[in-house]
Amino acid sequence: MNGSNPTQQLVKGTAILATAAFLSKLLGVVYKIPYQNITGNYGFYVYEQVYPIYMILLTLSTAGVPIAISKLVAERLAVGDIPGARKVFKVSAITLMLTGLFSFTLLYTAGAPVLAFLMGDPDLVLPIRSVSFALLVVPVMASIRGYFQGHQNMMPTAVSQVVEQVVRVTTILVLSSWFIYHHYDEYYAGAGAVFGAFTGALAALIVMLLYWRSNTLAQRRHEQTARGEGGDKNVQAAPLTTSKGHGSGWAHQAETSYVNLSFRQILRRVAAYALPISLGALVLPLFQLVDNFTIPNLLSWTGWASKEAFNLRGVYARGWPLVQFAAFFATALALALVPSISEAKAKRQHQQISKRTEFALKLTFIIGLASAIGLAILAKPINIMFYVTPEGTVTMAILAFVVIFSTLGITSGAILQGMGYVTLPARHLLIGVGVKFIFNLILLPFLDIKGAALASVVGYMVAALLNLWAIYHIIPVRLFKKHILLPPVYAVCVMGICVSLTMVGLEYGLDSVKLHERLLYALVTLSAVLVGVVVYGLSLLRFEAISRTELSLIPKVNRLIPVLETLKILKKEDPEQTEKGASS
Repeated sequence: MNGSNPTQQLVKGTAILATAAFLSKLLGVVYKIPYQNITGNYGFYVYEQVYPIYMILLTLSTAGVPIAISKLVAERLAVGDIPGARKVFKVSAITLMLTGLFSFTLLYTAGAPVLAFLMGDPDLVLPIRSVSFALLVVPVMASIRGYFQGHQNMMPTAVSQVVEQVVRVTTILVLSSWFIYHHYDEYYAGAGAVFGAFTGALAALIVMLLYWRSNTLAQRRHEQTARGEGGDKNVQAAPLTTSKGHGSGWAHQAETSYVNLSFRQILRRVAAYALPISLGALVLPLFQLVDNFTIPNLLSWTGWASKEAFNLRGVYARGWPLVQFAAFFATALALALVPSISEAKAKRQHQQISKRTEFALKLTFIIGLASAIGLAILAKPINIMFYVTPEGTVTMAILAFVVIFSTLGITSGAILQGMGYVTLPARHLLIGVGVKFIFNLILLPFLDIKGAALASVVGYMVAALLNLWAIYHIIPVRLFKKHILLPPVYAVCVMGICVSLTMVGLEYGLDSVKLHERLLYALVTLSAVLVGVVVYGLSLLRFEAISRTELSLIPKVNRLIPVLETLKILKKEDPEQTEKGASS
């Protein structure tokens, strides 16, 4: 579609999608804090109970479809089969429209009462029906995204993702505020909030259709220009040719245009790519679904009143946005790791694979460990700063340790995918979900939501360790050596002491100052985080948890190397070692 080479298109496309994904995820996490402030713990419970159901249905119907369509469209365009590429899109769009209509009908009619009954709260029927409307729009939007991606045009997908989240978050905050202000209950507020899935998807679809119209007009102008120059009235539908002298696999496939394939044949090819991806993406929402079905029911069965059980479920949900936010680093690293390791594997650069794997896992552990310990120590001030009351502080502190294993799981999963083991991380996550379910059943009756938090830590730990064990047997890496694990632990201990002293000192020091409690704890949190970042960074260098060569690989941070060497915080390396590190 443009004159740039395939590598430039790939890098540019990846960068565009990565930026859009980061902004979308950031918006998708941050809005939960003001939403909880508007509706309270009970309103938070309603939203958290309903939205994962929509995510699972959405994942089943669309998760792998844009990738499958983009792959098949790109293959058709590569061999000149433009009508075949369009037929792939038409078949996919029609099928997704029908599956979306079926999913909506099922969820709105029989599904909503059944799911509400299984979750132990019949009042959830209204918000479940409210979120079901999104299933009418999202599948069609997914097929258009896949078609544009097949043309190596990532901008429509990126723009539509950001627009979708902005409109969705705006709808959530506006409608929930309106319902609460007009004295409707939390179920109406929750129904208004989850309706944002529909308004956001509709806005994204409009963006995609505008891009589609612009692209169609540009194609028509191009065809008219080509006809005027060459006099060929059938420029677009150039005949497919294959050279018998070139025995490549794709050339053989190009002998038959997809136009000649039946609806069912094309659908089977799309499904062959889409279903494995959808099933793999389905695993992560299952973690949350386990809590949705077990927490309210088990708490009620062990003597808690229904309203109190539902309120506790909302308190439990407080920690998850912070855990998800802390995982952004690992998500960004994963986006870069998959193509990087795939490239090294294709070139058979085994030493490069080992080095990149070790560095990625080491960096993930260093950041995940500090994030977890920092969040655990500062759970009380963070809880009050964001959510007004200290309810669920211990639960939030336990959930903080999910960060270590979720980040390691994301990074190690990306490494395995880069090595070609695409389904292995999903299988390990599924095992983690099973472990989480069993521990929920065991711990919830004795520890209430603290038991659910501990079960989440164990579930993610099992999934991450299975990934690491697989890497250990696939790639020659040093994962569990003392010189790799102990220095970050020493550094985080120093950080933890300094953060704790800062927190306690400011709490007592500012106690006499007349400040609003949230403002007080905001100052405590931000000051302690700043101290923690500085102390942890210096401690990592002092304990040699990260070397000069490794530091030089981190963008922006590598500019500090001369200053750190001048201050004798960072040891200078021998020129020979530096040269070896650079060449590797």
